[in-house]
Amino acid sequence: MAAPKVERFSSALIPLPAENVDTDQIVPARYLKVVVKSGLADALFHDWRFNEDGTKKTPPFVLDDPRYARRGILVAGDNFGTGSSREHAPWALDAFGIKAVISTSFADIFKNNALKNGILPIVVDAALQVQLMDVARSGDAAQVSVDLASATLTTPSGTVVKFAIDPFAQKMLLGGLDELDFVRSKAADIEAHERAHPGTVNTTAPQAAQ
Repeated sequence: MAAPKVERFSSALIPLPAENVDTDQIVPARYLKVVVKSGLADALFHDWRFNEDGTKKTPPFVLDDPRYARRGILVAGDNFGTGSSREHAPWALDAFGIKAVISTSFADIFKNNALKNGILPIVVDAALQVQLMDVARSGDAAQVSVDLASATLTTPSGTVVKFAIDPFAQKMLLGGLDELDFVRSKAADIEAHERAHPGTVNTTAPQAAQ
């Protein structure tokens, strides 16, 4: 399966004002046996969205609120993705159609897993997070645009904001590459290095007398 390629996209916002959202809330542990992304859309925030009998809760969780249907950028509270490492968390976000999460901070493990799966964890300052959360909670359909090449976010008011991203992760996402693809792209350099390197020595073989 090809790595996700990310360049630029736009979407209205989905509000999730909760802080310290952990990976077990994003995807409950019972779904970790799933080995493909395609079946994980319903697993995303499952226990917040569904009753025990499988029916959706009333009133609906924000992801199921018709006002936010088909939106791809989540605005979350501080310290999003805390807890245990599970790649299923970004898998489920991707399966649901979420392309980016905006917060004031992310757990490092979640952030790394997200970047490897084409989900952008975008850190903004507290003032901008409040502003975007207010827009999202109002149900306003105004768009936020993300341009990965320039690492910029354009707000509904037209303000352009730079966000930090690891340069290697940025390069991989822009090229639709994963780490294995990157190594393969360096095959010629690796082969040249090996040719220039001394041959292997069998240290267990008898050595010639000096």
